[in-house]
Amino acid sequence: MEYDVQQLIRLAAFIGGGVSMGLGAIGAAIGEGYTASEANMAISRNPKQAGNIFKTMLVGQAVAESASIFALVIAILLLFADISGAGLLKAVCFLSAGICMGFGAIGPGIGGGLAAGEACTGMARQPKASNRLTSSMLLGSAVCQTSAIYAMAVSLIMMFIGFGNAPLNPTWAAFLGAGLSTGLAAIGSGIGEGLTAKACCEGIARQPTSASNVTASMLVGQAVAETPAIFGLLISMILIFGSYAETTLLSPSIALISAGLATGFGCIGPGIGSGIVSGEGVRWIARNFEHTGLLTRTMLVAQAISQSTAIYAMVISLILIFVM
Repeated sequence: MEYDVQQLIRLAAFIGGGVSMGLGAIGAAIGEGYTASEANMAISRNPKQAGNIFKTMLVGQAVAESASIFALVIAILLLFADISGAGLLKAVCFLSAGICMGFGAIGPGIGGGLAAGEACTGMARQPKASNRLTSSMLLGSAVCQTSAIYAMAVSLIMMFIGFGNAPLNPTWAAFLGAGLSTGLAAIGSGIGEGLTAKACCEGIARQPTSASNVTASMLVGQAVAETPAIFGLLISMILIFGSYAETTLLSPSIALISAGLATGFGCIGPGIGSGIVSGEGVRWIARNFEHTGLLTRTMLVAQAISQSTAIYAMVISLILIFVM
């Protein structure tokens, strides 16, 4: 049976766009729902602060929605993509771009909502710290979106990259693996960074005088929690810009897809685990900020250990790419 190449590319673009927006809507919706639930609870505790809490809820929801907006942009670009003169490799790129952005928006959407919800709760408990809570919430939520930006960058690269004379097999598998690597890895880091930002807002509400120490510790903890997403991005770049010899064998293609799966799935747990560690570190720094140095060292060592399994996953990915 003969297939119309242009029709197949268009189908792949449509599926990629649907996957991008479908998956991309999950995280933001959960994050925004959590923010609204916490805002309602906060208003019931302190009705006099309803105005400030309501504004913070809307701002926090807007930031949490950023990842889904990225997904929307990728989906629209895919739906209206110019496919004239493109080959079958472009079909795989379009599909992989949608997968990458769809998965990559889930964690950041949830993470942004965690920070915004806790900021609303904190304003009910500590109205005088509203400005500090808002600034820390915005900072923490913005950091949560960085892994979604990685996913969008990889998606755009695959959509607009020039292939030259790259062979269809196994290059198609490299692009699919690249989308899976960054997209899946972003889930863990986005949620982990959100847990850290949530703890920061809680800490400031409990002890406003510790805001500087707590915010600095939050940023350090989020930086470490983002490491798995960076690993996912690294493997994606290696896969996209690698040079592959044409082959009729299936095993090289499976190895490249597996490389993306190994790092993608392997970075979800470390991102969340690292966020749990840094969240508790930040929470207790707020309560006992005289021992910020000791608590920070403990937090960083524990986070480094929690990243070890992500490193194992990346090593396996590199073996699959360069050895197998």
